[in-house]
Amino acid sequence: MVKVQASKKIINRPHHPLKTFGRLIGYLLEKNKLRMTIVFVLIIISAYANVSGALFLQTVIDQYITPLLKQNNPNFSGLLKAITTMGFVYLAGIFASLGFNLLMVKISEGTQQKIRNQMFKNLENLPVSYFDQNSHGDIMSHFTNDTDTLRQMISQSIPNLGLSAIMFISIFIAMISISPALTLFVVFTLTIMFFITKSLTSKSGKYFTEQQKDLGEENGFIEEMIHGQKVVKVFNHENAAIENFDEINDRLQESSTQANVIANTLMPVMFNLLNMQYVLLAVIGGMFSLYGISTFTVGMLAAFLQLSRSLEQPVSQFAQQINFIVMALAGAERIFNLMDQKTESDDGTVTLVKSEKTADNSESWSWKIPHHDGSITYSKLTGDIVFDHVSFGYVSSNIVLHDINIHAKPGQKIALVGATGAGKTTITNLLNRFYEIQEGQITYDGINLTKIEKNSLRHSLGIVLQDTNLFTGTIEDNIRFGKLDATKDEILSAAKLANADLFIDHLPKKYETLLLNNGEGLSQGQRQLLAIARAAVADPPVMILDEATSSIDTRTERIVQQGMDRLMKGRTVFVIAHRLSTIQNADVILVMDHGRIIERGNHEDLLEKHGMYYQLFTGKVELE
Repeated sequence: MVKVQASKKIINRPHHPLKTFGRLIGYLLEKNKLRMTIVFVLIIISAYANVSGALFLQTVIDQYITPLLKQNNPNFSGLLKAITTMGFVYLAGIFASLGFNLLMVKISEGTQQKIRNQMFKNLENLPVSYFDQNSHGDIMSHFTNDTDTLRQMISQSIPNLGLSAIMFISIFIAMISISPALTLFVVFTLTIMFFITKSLTSKSGKYFTEQQKDLGEENGFIEEMIHGQKVVKVFNHENAAIENFDEINDRLQESSTQANVIANTLMPVMFNLLNMQYVLLAVIGGMFSLYGISTFTVGMLAAFLQLSRSLEQPVSQFAQQINFIVMALAGAERIFNLMDQKTESDDGTVTLVKSEKTADNSESWSWKIPHHDGSITYSKLTGDIVFDHVSFGYVSSNIVLHDINIHAKPGQKIALVGATGAGKTTITNLLNRFYEIQEGQITYDGINLTKIEKNSLRHSLGIVLQDTNLFTGTIEDNIRFGKLDATKDEILSAAKLANADLFIDHLPKKYETLLLNNGEGLSQGQRQLLAIARAAVADPPVMILDEATSSIDTRTERIVQQGMDRLMKGRTVFVIAHRLSTIQNADVILVMDHGRIIERGNHEDLLEKHGMYYQLFTGKVELE
């Protein structure tokens, strides 16, 4: 019976805003403790300057203006001195506010850089299954929309909330010192505001999370449509694409509207409550002052009203910034979810090392094998690969390969033939250890594949795919992608071996020609030749050719085939092909159907059997 391991699931952590916020603060403090301490001190200075203004109003009225009104020859020197002192306090507050805002910009940009670096580092180490299960546009959204909301939160929302909290506490203490009775009334109105804010933000938070998710889905759809625009136009799929986009965009519009309607309701409600509070305080405080209750003076009333009006700033600031924070935390949740994805595991201990130069001056490789007793032995890399009763399924409930047995001897060319979905590419994916098998074992030069370090394993394998990926850079850069330390001579030799030099030498800038948009401007055949040159410069002992000539014309195929024949010489090769004419010289041809090998042998042997291969070769059955 086939033993099936549970497939690894993509982590989707539940939404915990407080934990997310705490983790984000940890990132801020990790390398910015001194800066954050300075920011905190500057925020206190700024808050002190604001509160001092209101208290100064009481001093000016009660100690200067009221006594001066009773004098026949008033002396304004004391008043001028007090005003000058207060001017310096306000000036210090202005510089403090400017200082902490500039510091927070630097902190936010540095934190954003660190988060992006860690996200990308983790992304590069994720298993292939993650990219199979998530759209590219949604992944890209983590680096754009989600990190941008974080930047706004760190540079603006967090310092403003800190300032608001300190100002609120300072103003509250100042209000108590003036009139505990009026302060109690303020507490009553603020309690009402708190419960209103809590209710509205809890509702908007859910919708902001949905908004970020819908935005990522929309980005993913747009990325797919742009990438496949030619296909869309060829099949007149424009209207259907527009309808699909409208459906996704409608969901985004609905979640955004619900989030922002609730969020935008908060500010008017808070302002109206604060205005009502101000009016009632003026009436009650006026009565206190008029009747001399608790020795309440006109200066105290003016100062208290100014403090209550100043209290609007931290309260309204909180109401305004909390919306940005809720949205940013939704983005942060997605970012941390990506960063927490389990990276590709690697328990291999056998590594690939260079050994002596061969007769043709090329590099020779060996396996470095550590043993439990501490000793190390070396085994020459020959390219002997065995699939021994291998069974595999991408998910536990669906096995796609059944009891696969293959022995690729050093230097042999193994061809895989079969309809789409037969399991040909899956075999090469298992050889690269993009996925782990459920049963059986794969050995490479007699070493269990799981014992070989993945970097070393993949360094020994070269691959040319049907869909060629070229990167932004020169032709030379793209060939060097196969071997980053390749010399100019090695690149020229690789291009010549692949027949790529036939078209490169006719380009105006030759190897310095800049490629953009996955090699836009080059034909499919030219792009394929560059992919072969990239594999050639790596000079691996084992090659995988995954339908490398299926999408090019017959004339170009001959040129590409010549390059591949040179590349395959002396190597163990796995070839996946739709065109049977390209594999007639294969040492072993494996005919696959629904994850099973149904025929094996060379070209002549299989024709004599008059089986599936015979029917495919004679055209009685066509590959789908």
